[in-house]
Amino acid sequence: MTAQHTGIDFPNGVVEPDYDLWTGEVNTDPTGVFADLNEADAAWRSKARRFVLEEVKKDIHEYWDKAEYPLHLLKKLGDADLLRDGLNVDGYSYMSPLAAGLVNMEMARGDGSVATIIGVQAGLAVRSVMYCGSREQIAKYAMPMLSGELPGAFALTEPTHGSDSVSLETSARRVDGGYLINGEKKWIGNGSVGGVSIVWARDEENNVRGFIVHQDAEGYSATTIENKLSLRAIWQAHIRMENVFVPDEDVMPEAKSFKDTSRVLFATRLGVAWSAVGHATACYESAVNYAKQRVQFGRPLAASQIVQERLARMQSELATIQVLTMQATKREAAGELTGPQASLAKYTATRTARSIASNARDLLGGNGILTSNRVARHFADIEAIHTYEGTETVQALIMGRDITGFSAFA
Repeated sequence: MTAQHTGIDFPNGVVEPDYDLWTGEVNTDPTGVFADLNEADAAWRSKARRFVLEEVKKDIHEYWDKAEYPLHLLKKLGDADLLRDGLNVDGYSYMSPLAAGLVNMEMARGDGSVATIIGVQAGLAVRSVMYCGSREQIAKYAMPMLSGELPGAFALTEPTHGSDSVSLETSARRVDGGYLINGEKKWIGNGSVGGVSIVWARDEENNVRGFIVHQDAEGYSATTIENKLSLRAIWQAHIRMENVFVPDEDVMPEAKSFKDTSRVLFATRLGVAWSAVGHATACYESAVNYAKQRVQFGRPLAASQIVQERLARMQSELATIQVLTMQATKREAAGELTGPQASLAKYTATRTARSIASNARDLLGGNGILTSNRVARHFADIEAIHTYEGTETVQALIMGRDITGFSAFA
């Protein structure tokens, strides 16, 4: 461009173009694994993709940069019926396990924080009440959470019990008319936004029980965790409960042991694998778009042999986790998915997504560290899903026990 008003002949070649990394002619389904989706599942995927492009894309990097929670999206997700994670409820359209996975994938393809909102609200909090609550509790709590009117948290992890969550020590002591809860929880998504927390605690018989705790209850204090590298647009809390009274009407009757907690967690593991596929998809398509648009040494990066080899490697990795996660979901739909198979899917998808993100970040050069250029956010957010819902090491130990017949757990 020429700056006529200053009289300066400004060189065209120093003005960087605006890169479009979100759209473009990028084939993100190289093996056609999604080509034969039935009409209903395809519609769920399209709905999630449309939500991302219309509601998330425009300003999510600003929320992420400022570590602000776009809480308004919770109600919009509820209005769009995207807060279900495969739970089927009377009066709602049927959602298959595959549809739930595709929604998770498309949400993570848009942003990891928004995908985690669904994972926390629907996958964990709503599912806990649907699986373990009474009819009255489902009507009072689960339905408003499904509609996005009531924020919900899942309070299991403790500051001193992360992977070893079965050893949780938060206590529930029986008193007249209910229980008194004492203890701390950490990394609790939605735990400080003014809704309810599904708290898991040990009763006086050492049984793990589930409690619906109002976040404005006396003795409940929650501090939003700051200085996070990942998932900056959803708030996780460090919770302290000192003699928090929970009336009997808010004690979930079917939450009687850690097996009930595990049933909820097991149902969400594939959701994390699908989220990893979504993050990987975003990084791959961003890298392809950038390589086509970025000109260096007189030609697009995409014309370089080494860039094509790296894109081919990323495509191969993406196809691998797409096929694996799809196969695991088919087994889930048939009621045949085992714990080690779910662990294999989560383990492989998250570690492979890390590899794809690393390559994409590198291919973008200096632009790869700008959150407004998309890849940087996914690069960071994948570090969170690499850890949560069972670290890579824990998943490997579950797989190793299945492979060898020997348990390496303490």
